[in-house]
Amino acid sequence: MRRSRGLVAAALALSLAGTGAAVGLGLTGEAAAVTPPVAFTADALPTWQANGVVWALAEAGGQVFVGGTFSTLRPPEGAGGSERPAVNFAALDAATGAPGSCELSFTVGTGTATVRALVLSPDKKTLYAGGYFGAVNGTPVSSLAAVDVDTCTVKTGFRPAFAATVRALAVTGDTVYAGGDFLTVSGRQRERFAAVDATDGTVRPFTANADEPGRAVEVTPDGAHVLLGGDFFTVGGVNTHALAVVDATSGALTKAYPGFIETNSVVKDIATDATGFYTANEGTGGGVFDGRIALDLAGFGQRWRDTCLGATQAVLPYQNVLYSASHAHDCASVGEFPDGQRHHLLAQPTTSVGKLGWAPDTNDGIAESIGPRVMSVGAKAGVQYLWVGGEFTTVNGAAQQSLTRFASTGDTGAPTVPLASAVSFAPGRVQVRWRTSLDLDDGTLTYKVYRGGSATPIATVAADSLFFRRPQASWTDTTVTAGQSYTYRVTATDAAGNTSPLSATASVTAAGSVDAYPNAVRSDGAQLFWRYDESATPFVTDSSDGNQSGVHLGAPALRRTPGAVSGASTAIGFNGTDTQVYGDRRQSVGNTYSIETWFKTDTNRGGKLVGFGSNQSRTSNQYDKHVYMTNDGRLVYGVYTGATRTITTAAAYNDGQWHHVVATQGAGGMALYVDGVQKGTLNVTTNENFTGYWHAGGDNLNGWPDRPTSDHWAGELDETAVYPNVLSAAQVQSHHTLASAPADSVVEVAAAEDTYANAGAPGTNYGASGSLAVRGSSFYASYLRFNLPAAPAGTVLKSAALGVKTSTMSGAGTADTVSVLPVTGSWTEAGTTYANRPALGGPALGSFAGIPDGSAVHTTALDTAAVAGALGGAYGLALSSTGTDALWLWSSEAQANEGTPRLTLTFGAP
Repeated sequence: MRRSRGLVAAALALSLAGTGAAVGLGLTGEAAAVTPPVAFTADALPTWQANGVVWALAEAGGQVFVGGTFSTLRPPEGAGGSERPAVNFAALDAATGAPGSCELSFTVGTGTATVRALVLSPDKKTLYAGGYFGAVNGTPVSSLAAVDVDTCTVKTGFRPAFAATVRALAVTGDTVYAGGDFLTVSGRQRERFAAVDATDGTVRPFTANADEPGRAVEVTPDGAHVLLGGDFFTVGGVNTHALAVVDATSGALTKAYPGFIETNSVVKDIATDATGFYTANEGTGGGVFDGRIALDLAGFGQRWRDTCLGATQAVLPYQNVLYSASHAHDCASVGEFPDGQRHHLLAQPTTSVGKLGWAPDTNDGIAESIGPRVMSVGAKAGVQYLWVGGEFTTVNGAAQQSLTRFASTGDTGAPTVPLASAVSFAPGRVQVRWRTSLDLDDGTLTYKVYRGGSATPIATVAADSLFFRRPQASWTDTTVTAGQSYTYRVTATDAAGNTSPLSATASVTAAGSVDAYPNAVRSDGAQLFWRYDESATPFVTDSSDGNQSGVHLGAPALRRTPGAVSGASTAIGFNGTDTQVYGDRRQSVGNTYSIETWFKTDTNRGGKLVGFGSNQSRTSNQYDKHVYMTNDGRLVYGVYTGATRTITTAAAYNDGQWHHVVATQGAGGMALYVDGVQKGTLNVTTNENFTGYWHAGGDNLNGWPDRPTSDHWAGELDETAVYPNVLSAAQVQSHHTLASAPADSVVEVAAAEDTYANAGAPGTNYGASGSLAVRGSSFYASYLRFNLPAAPAGTVLKSAALGVKTSTMSGAGTADTVSVLPVTGSWTEAGTTYANRPALGGPALGSFAGIPDGSAVHTTALDTAAVAGALGGAYGLALSSTGTDALWLWSSEAQANEGTPRLTLTFGAP
């Protein structure tokens, strides 16, 4: 019997540091090996492996007993040692995974011997083994044997005779309960379930005859009842499919479950804890039940049911968490991942359905391609080990067959690197966004945001992520200066302190004025806003505050220009065959929403622009709330209410030009707008109610009017947004108009020349140096020249900022104020020395009020009018100080300068 060992409580709290606003997706707890209540890491430990299938596991005194259908054991992949015989049984050290001294061979005269069940007596002194075999180390037995744990010898006084395979065992102090394929035990009729004396194997009066094989048997913690699972439809002649509760003494039926489990599903395993019992279920064909059920011991009624698809083979409650072995591939019915990749090891609370952040994985493996089949917890020297057996051949992507284990300590796996970006839509605000990382044993991770290369984070944000749910997290920096450029990097840390490498640098220039189009989309309530400005796959950032990021599928064409909206934003291109973007977040939409996007195409094969579907990377089975194009270029907006309800434009829009489409539904019905003008309405206020994901660029259109040749979009999209409200006609018109309004443009200008002067070497030129220096006494000054562009037509200079980067030398920063002054005298990079240094003017154009040590980029705003007067020509600046603390910077010649020194110029409408 398996029992819980107590409650591990999860104390969770949100951690924020620095200035700004954080949008996380969960709460974080105190540092631990893994995120509570998970008790084991996902890091597989080196373990000896079998050459066949492992069906059974049991533990006693630091030994883990292994039963199955195999003939040898071999060392872990890459480890030393030689293969050794092991005939359907092995005893391994719980802490090392290596074989011990106990060696037993389970054999049979005819057919293939196998060990299908192992269980320890309550005092852990006797190991009972069931399966199909006729001898153990040559001692005759009949599919059930008792082994003395201390001596590793068969107990010859225990001699029941089972006429067929024993698949499941449970034991109390005086009784062994068995389930399997047998019809008689020691010549007495006992069909599929039986009980024998734990000492000599004498058949007990217990009778619970079933019409089909038994696969699971457990005794309730109070010893009063036995829980039966299997393929059966009757027990004791009473209708009860796959599950039954019977009296532990007589076998009389206590609780039947007619119609409780689908007729094409069976129970493969049952496990108990102090409050309930749990079933592992496998089905065949359509409409099956493949998941897990939790039932209370009081009354034996259902607590919850997890309807994930993917044949569950084993369940194990431990410290209020239910670990399971399956090949779950579709958990959409419980609001989790849709049909797709198989996941073989999962964890969830014993109180609810939702999955926890523990998901090491195996492959399907050999034999029936099921993957893992059995789990057990073993302990040694105060460390608990979760052992897993089955028919897999890899664990976490590495070669390992049939056996693996995970410890309660020693988490060494760091989270994946966050994918970060940054954007600024309004003065004084930069939004830093990142796709949350993946960690297989931590559902809550802590993210640190670093600005400008600093070694000290400016913000700390906690967010939740799971292997099937990795939404965007974001933090808003409210300490930025308009026109200045900033860089950000992000790390992820798990509960054990393992930290990912820094993300790639995300660069942004703080807006000098409001960016009209995206600001309007955000202000009007968008909760998904994909602008498609990414330069690499697979992450599509959400520029709203809804953090509904997307994922590229099939490698769409990125950064297509020109985009639909004036400014630097780009578009995305789809090939009409297999490319799209799907949402990261599973959700329900309801009957009030707006869909908006810009599109450009010359296709004559049509396709879906935007829509809502039940799957992500696979074709959706449910799909509506979508806009698609017919082969002749007309737009269709449709919802499903039991029948397709659509609005279709009269005009075609496949003319190769950018167009704007908005589709709304609410209490007033449906409306479709194109290029700011309403094209049709329909008095329909409902749609198909299901949970799913937003798609851009393609998804199923089967059954819809004027279905195009292609369900996928061949063309470009830009500025895709979804709102939980109905956009008014005025808002739609405003968005269409704002798209063509002049937008700010940002130009970065690297220094054309730079050098410094040193009073200590008055005749020396430093034009080729990789460094620049500034100090008042003894004197150092640095000189910079920039070739400034003219203002683009119709714009003026809105802001200017100087960016410099401190070097990596110790003490490169300064406590003194460094002024930026105009250079009035002539100078050259190759000719300037202290002796002939140029004259400086005033007043100061800007200043750095001290710069900390550590190599990082620092920026300061410059006098806009002064810089504007120099546009279109060369402009000289000097860095000067009156203090005694030297500042050391990288020059433009430095290999690590990252484009510094540089001027960032923002141009916009007057």
